[in-house]
Amino acid sequence: MQRVEAELSRLVGEVGYQKAEELFKKLSGGKRLRAKLILKIANDNPKAPLLGAIVELIHAASLLHDDVIDDAMLRRGKPSVNATHGSKTAVMLGDILYSKAYGELVAFGSEIAKTIANAVTMLSVGEMMDVDMAETFNTDENTYMEMLYLKTATLIEASAKSSALLVGKDPKAYALYGKNLGLSFQIIDDILDITSDEKTLGKPAMNDFTEGKATLPYIYLYHQLKESEKQRVASYHRKKLTQEEIAWMQQQMQQHAAIEKAYTLAKKLSEEAKDAVEENTLHAILDTMLQRSF
Repeated sequence: MQRVEAELSRLVGEVGYQKAEELFKKLSGGKRLRAKLILKIANDNPKAPLLGAIVELIHAASLLHDDVIDDAMLRRGKPSVNATHGSKTAVMLGDILYSKAYGELVAFGSEIAKTIANAVTMLSVGEMMDVDMAETFNTDENTYMEMLYLKTATLIEASAKSSALLVGKDPKAYALYGKNLGLSFQIIDDILDITSDEKTLGKPAMNDFTEGKATLPYIYLYHQLKESEKQRVASYHRKKLTQEEIAWMQQQMQQHAAIEKAYTLAKKLSEEAKDAVEENTLHAILDTMLQRSF
């Protein structure tokens, strides 16, 4: 990962704007899941660190824009760029990272470049879907999973597929692995938003629901409730919840096994990903990801 970090510093430094470089350095790098995945699949290829850095620039740009859309004041427990420097700066920094990443894709073949570029288009569609879906309480699992795939899983899918293309491995198999990893990863994040405390999350518990995101556990819960209880859950959507309301929701989640049902789906998707590829190191990523919820 040191090679990826070095490439990131080089690429942002080449932009030639000190403020952009300083702001990027302040961004929390997070887990670097996409870059780690690329290095695992194409570790012996000298272009792998650059590809990992390109994808991480794209991911960082998407998060900058996402924070503006959500009016998020925190990102991974730290003040977001839009909180410290305003939304205009956050959007433009995201644009700088996007455009720099696209410019660097010319170092790769057209198939890899198209794979990454198409993923960013789908990611943006997913962002738009997410915004639209926050307006009302969505109770349809298929609609939610489609948005989840577009917004979160497509870039991870593209990372796995592109790195496979880079070293001559089966792109379809690795694309499936990446897609399912991305879906499982986000489902576990959705679970943690409900089960973890504010200190662990870096944001209040059930913050997703407050922001209008009806994730899988809420959808599963809704369909298990009596009509009056359904109305109560729907009335909490996009509302700042009291501790009493949070406690009631968490108790209902436990009673109706909504968390367990979401986890079961994440595990099923992970098993399908394992079946697609036979590399133990990639299986370990899935196992570690699933263990985050408990």
